Amino acid sequence: MSAISIGQSVVLGAVEGLTEFLPVSSTGHLKIAEGLMGIPVENASVVGFSAVIQVGAIVACILYFFKDLVRIIAAWGRGLVHKEERYHHDYRFAWWVIAATIPIVVVGLAAKPLIDGPLASLWVVAGSLILGSGVMWAADQMGRHKRGEDDTSFKDAMLVGCSQILALLFPGFSRSGATMSTALVLDLDRVAATKVSFFLGIPALTGAGVYELKDALGAGVGAAPLAVGTIVSFLVAYASIAWLMKFVASHSLNSFVVYRIIIGVLLFGLLGTGVLD
Repeated sequence: MSAISIGQSVVLGAVEGLTEFLPVSSTGHLKIAEGLMGIPVENASVVGFSAVIQVGAIVACILYFFKDLVRIIAAWGRGLVHKEERYHHDYRFAWWVIAATIPIVVVGLAAKPLIDGPLASLWVVAGSLILGSGVMWAADQMGRHKRGEDDTSFKDAMLVGCSQILALLFPGFSRSGATMSTALVLDLDRVAATKVSFFLGIPALTGAGVYELKDALGAGVGAAPLAVGTIVSFLVAYASIAWLMKFVASHSLNSFVVYRIIIGVLLFGLLGTGVLD
């Protein structure tokens, strides 16, 4: 019998798709949803399931930014063949994304027992939601929002890429929240910060999903729940990305900050009263 039912996979796929790219922590929301449905959040197959259905959200991101990604990959390919093309920003940015992904891969593999074990606690999620809110608010206030996507540098990419480690180690902190906050501190405008966050997240999240697939299938989650969760994640994520790109063009991150604090406090309450284990 599958550790996750079809109905549960629909709910979790919707939660993943809605929250993966919003700075509210998809991992945190997934763990809360799993806890409310009585699914053991530290079970290896459940952790694997959560990583695999992220791929649906990543595919949605790839399709939404398809023209941008084709442009960057094409520039990278031309630069590999023609020396004169290597001065193009898109060529260099492609290499920066590759380099900025290495730290999170190394930490993810080295710290996997902690990430799948003690750090998967809902208490950690609650604390990280609130702590991450403070970081997001401060970053939005500090940033001067004066630099666009074409102004990014190798330093920007590495700092933003490394900030993903916070969300990896502390579920609830939010990968997009950490990367967007770092980009804002570096004075990128909110639209550029969001796009850079997306581009840097694609390799890491895709790799995590592929890596965890064997655990999800081998430890008790059937192929059907995985497929359903991934498809739902894709559909909801595409709509979520479209909304977010319009939202950040004219709004601060304060709405997300307030929401995260409310969810974090509520989660502490549910844990403290024993409603959630």
